[in-house]
Amino acid sequence: MLDRSIASTRSADRLPYLWLLLATALLFFSGGRWAIPLAAWLAPLFLLRFVRTHRPLPGLLLAWLARAAAAAVVARGTFLLSGAEYYAVVVLVAGLTTLPYLIDRLVTPRIGGFGATLVFPLAFVTFEYLTGFGPAGTMNSLATTQYGNLPLLQLVSVTGIWGITFLITWFAAVANWAWERQFAWPQVRGGVVLYAAILAAVLLGGGARLALFPPDASQVRVAGLSPSRTAVAAFDQQLPTATLSLLLAGKATPADRAHARASFATLDGDLLRGTQQEALAGAKIVVWPEASPVGGNILQEDEPALIRQAGALARKEGIYLDMGLAVFLPSGGKGPYLRDEAVLLAPTGQVVWTYEKSHLVPFSEQGEVVPGAGKLPTVSTPYGRLANAICFDADFPGLLRQAGRDHADLLLLPADDWKAITPSHAQAATLRAIEDGFSEVRETSNGLSLAVDYQGRPLAASNYFTTDTQVMVADVPIRGAHTIYATIGDLFAWLCLGGLAVLSALAIVRGRPRRATAARPEPQPTL
Repeated sequence: MLDRSIASTRSADRLPYLWLLLATALLFFSGGRWAIPLAAWLAPLFLLRFVRTHRPLPGLLLAWLARAAAAAVVARGTFLLSGAEYYAVVVLVAGLTTLPYLIDRLVTPRIGGFGATLVFPLAFVTFEYLTGFGPAGTMNSLATTQYGNLPLLQLVSVTGIWGITFLITWFAAVANWAWERQFAWPQVRGGVVLYAAILAAVLLGGGARLALFPPDASQVRVAGLSPSRTAVAAFDQQLPTATLSLLLAGKATPADRAHARASFATLDGDLLRGTQQEALAGAKIVVWPEASPVGGNILQEDEPALIRQAGALARKEGIYLDMGLAVFLPSGGKGPYLRDEAVLLAPTGQVVWTYEKSHLVPFSEQGEVVPGAGKLPTVSTPYGRLANAICFDADFPGLLRQAGRDHADLLLLPADDWKAITPSHAQAATLRAIEDGFSEVRETSNGLSLAVDYQGRPLAASNYFTTDTQVMVADVPIRGAHTIYATIGDLFAWLCLGGLAVLSALAIVRGRPRRATAARPEPQPTL
């Protein structure tokens, strides 16, 4: 049974539209380029409060509308779509993120008590985990909004990002549970203290990990570099956009390819010169960005010659060189006509691996780029075990966990972003470093380049849009750390999915909730 304070919540609360307004305002700052960490905690609370105190169908429809309105503004430029297609995707995504509120509205009244506060976080984690297998990966996870809160973020080394999402949404459910009881301390003390104790344990544990187990003192100098603005300006003048489009469509003539060859040499030559300068300055590992119009571009027939030239440079300077390359395949035949590669060269000048990007950006790269096989390479070096992924791959924790299981110490992550996802996309990628116990160097064209250690501490950064010299240099630990998450994977997410199934089954068995004739004090959680 429900106590009267819960059953009469809707009629007693005279301000449901105020909570909807507050939730909508906070949603504008709960993700993306305008993310404010605290807003990500408060927005679910007020939206949950509105849904709980409003009639079910109109309440859920208005919640859907609020999420869609905020996403339509915040996500503009995130999806490389426009017009009706863009708004259709926004409405669909907003609908999916409203489903946890629907489940909470249906299941919670049938459970009752403090245990019912678990329904909302379990549902939220379940849907976030399942949608993480979709084309956008975990790019929009609530956990990514907490960048910079290092004590809290250490939790992902155990639970993955799902633990952060659970804590944020459980806070909303617990706060609303106390709100329904008018914050009467004798009634809410046990639940509030229990949640506060768990959150405090997470923060204290994370702080202890940062203070007591810092990275090993041994470091290697790593340089990330993108083409200079001078080279980019020359390239833009040399290669018409139409010629690039013909290359991508497999319709370029021999004359088009010859024109492209000369233009690509401008960027590739600039990257090789920059590589030599950084090697002379002491870098032992150099990383190029992901190939884009602004990066290492090459025709397939010219790739062997470029690799030989770069290999000779790596051998002469004694460095590891990770080259992000866009390899344009011959015209004709069946597409796609582009490979998105990272080629690692050893100090011997030999190719260690050629890795092809596994996860392609939806609505832009899909259909244009040949997808990789989904196997991350690793190799032992004097500077620790190196691993490689490319940009959007880092939005898929399951893929990056391969590097954690292979005990990688340093992930090289060539990337290419755009202004609408800068700096949030680079910041989200740092969660993979904490999850899997490796340091990470993400060299980015058209975005934020960022190097972090395996606890998420920033080591160096360079923003393409605000920095003249496109070079980032960091002293990076050569030893990583073993993490629980790298071993158990998404077990916490599966436990949430199972917990939601159990509570949903319990709600079905109990049937429709009934109002009690008198309020009864409910048992308090024991600590």
